[in-house]
Amino acid sequence: MNLSLDGYLSGPFGELDWHFEIWNDSMGDKMLERLEETDTIILGRVTYEAMAKYWTVKPLEDHFPRQDLAIADKMNQHTKVVFSKTIQKSIWHHSVFATGDPNEEIKRLKQQEGRDMILFGSARLASTFNLSGIVDDYHLWIHPVILGTGKPFFNHLQKMINLKLKDSVSFESGVVANYYSQV
Repeated sequence: MNLSLDGYLSGPFGELDWHFEIWNDSMGDKMLERLEETDTIILGRVTYEAMAKYWTVKPLEDHFPRQDLAIADKMNQHTKVVFSKTIQKSIWHHSVFATGDPNEEIKRLKQQEGRDMILFGSARLASTFNLSGIVDDYHLWIHPVILGTGKPFFNHLQKMINLKLKDSVSFESGVVANYYSQV
């Protein structure tokens, strides 16, 4: 999960320019490593629509960075579980739609065979999962920017979440990727 230093997933209108302008190859390598540990991507409707438009088209363009093709392949081949009550039709291969309780769906998915799941964006889903305690690990990529306002990752928490640092990686861009597990 990419976060500003003050804990926002994006600006108030979903702006991610602060994230994209400092992305580099070493961050891409680490993202690919993380995607290789997963086989399911969890998304809300807004994030799904934005990512589907990007990952299904951009890799086909001539100027798409060659080093990001492996990430594109993973993004396109992983199962996408999309929480939406309005989407009726898939616009991205390997997409399934969940309309029920998000926590119950994640509990059900955790019982199945497979690799880890990863949540991208989706501030409301992140808040739902954080509040329920269903999150096993937090992979937080902290960017060297303070937004001041936006969509918070840790929203409406009613109790403290104790975490243990498992790993930390610093990138030349100033981004620090911290990996935590719940205690």
